[in-house]
Amino acid sequence: MKITTLKRQVILLSLFSFVALVSCKEKKTETEVERTIAKPNIIFLYVDDLGYADVSCYGAKGVETPNIDFLAKNGIKFTDAHSSAATCTPSRYSFLTGNYAFRNKAVILPGDAPLLIDTATVTLPKMLKKAGYTTGVVGKWHLGLGVGQVDWNTKISPGPNEIGFDYSFLLPATGDRVPTVFVENGYVVDLEPEDNLMVSYGARIGDRPVGYEHPELLKQKADRQHSETIINGVSRIGYMAGGQSAEWIDEDFPYVFNKKATDFITANKENPFFLFYSFHDIHVPRIPHDNFKGKSTMGPRGDAIVQVDFVVGEIVKSLEENGILENTLIIFTSDNGPVLNDGYEDQAVELIGEHHPSGPFRGGKYSIYEAGSRVPTITYWPGTIEPMESNAMMNQLDIYASLAGHLNIELSDDIIDSENHWKAWIGKSTKGRKAMLEEGFTLAYREGDWKYIRPLPEGKEIPTWMENKKEIESGLMKVPQLFNLKDDLGEQINLAESHPEKIEEFEKSLKQLIDKK
Repeated sequence: MKITTLKRQVILLSLFSFVALVSCKEKKTETEVERTIAKPNIIFLYVDDLGYADVSCYGAKGVETPNIDFLAKNGIKFTDAHSSAATCTPSRYSFLTGNYAFRNKAVILPGDAPLLIDTATVTLPKMLKKAGYTTGVVGKWHLGLGVGQVDWNTKISPGPNEIGFDYSFLLPATGDRVPTVFVENGYVVDLEPEDNLMVSYGARIGDRPVGYEHPELLKQKADRQHSETIINGVSRIGYMAGGQSAEWIDEDFPYVFNKKATDFITANKENPFFLFYSFHDIHVPRIPHDNFKGKSTMGPRGDAIVQVDFVVGEIVKSLEENGILENTLIIFTSDNGPVLNDGYEDQAVELIGEHHPSGPFRGGKYSIYEAGSRVPTITYWPGTIEPMESNAMMNQLDIYASLAGHLNIELSDDIIDSENHWKAWIGKSTKGRKAMLEEGFTLAYREGDWKYIRPLPEGKEIPTWMENKKEIESGLMKVPQLFNLKDDLGEQINLAESHPEKIEEFEKSLKQLIDKK
């Protein structure tokens, strides 16, 4: 069959048009990919008190975490990644400022503390806003609010919105402290005008029962510190009057926070966003929702880990539903190491079974030993990060400089400690830090496999409350400690006496880090 010249021209024209169309689509796809890699959405999933081996992909026993395991299997599982400190407030401070917490004398804050981060400080959310990001924080805050003596019945300021967050929905301090209310963009949620809310960490106020007088009203018995105002069957630190219309229900935390987080994701899916999702779990009081009770063999602490895993799965699901999963870098980690009995009797010790929350490491929350700050850390970014396990030495305070470097934003001179390890965070390099400082109730210095722990200074004693917690190995001693982690991962053999030259060298290096300006 002969094809006429006209038909041949039509066919050729159609073919050229098709090829051109395909080429345009390919070019558009390449451009979209470049834009996505240049400015990914960033979600920082920050669990509270989760130990190195508290999830199944790091060796947990008695609890399954399939959603977290999925991130680890398809992302980077870090084996030597750290929070900057062994307690919550200091770690959060370092993550948001790019500096070690000791520079601002950051410690665990009371529930009525003023905002710890000065509003003039350059912060991670401020930096990301410069790059065109919308920024949000959902969950536990514990970095202080206001300027002292907060009036909870009016707008509370300054807070996260004044240090770079466009949106905030907070648990103001911790679940074991009053006030037991949510704060959204500076206002207590659902607080009725006539229901005046007052908080005291000194004199008793209000007519609510307190735990030390009415233990029969409690879901979990508590120590004296946690035995003041009872709300939702749980006694807390501090006294609270009024505010009954705004009280939270502990069991609803995962659903309340997830709703706010997924709403933020959906509202900002068209442009790059940064979401700091700061979990309350698995901090005390551990009061998991009925949907998760009995899902582990370890009681409330294990069930709270299952609850964390559910939250992670729901966040990934939201990203998928909004079509932005491949545009999003997820960083999953913890603010410090694990603790079992931390003020409430929830059988965390009795039901531990064969589970070792710290894995092969010594210590836990509050401790200067490795388990105080070595925490499960996973980065996941489908299409960009290739699955691998990395033993690079990483620190959360480096996320600041790493993101700034990737986004071509010049670091302020005020950022003293954060280092750019972007390639290691996304698996393009296996090299992390050469050296770093670790913060507990003393300081330690890591350089490669070596670790030096400063002795307690003359006249300083181990805090009484820490001595009374039998499970806590604080690492506080009157003599220097030196370990080689390559041969002694559990920090059992103190090499200080046999290597005095190392002590001298590392003390000098530690001082240089401290004095850095």
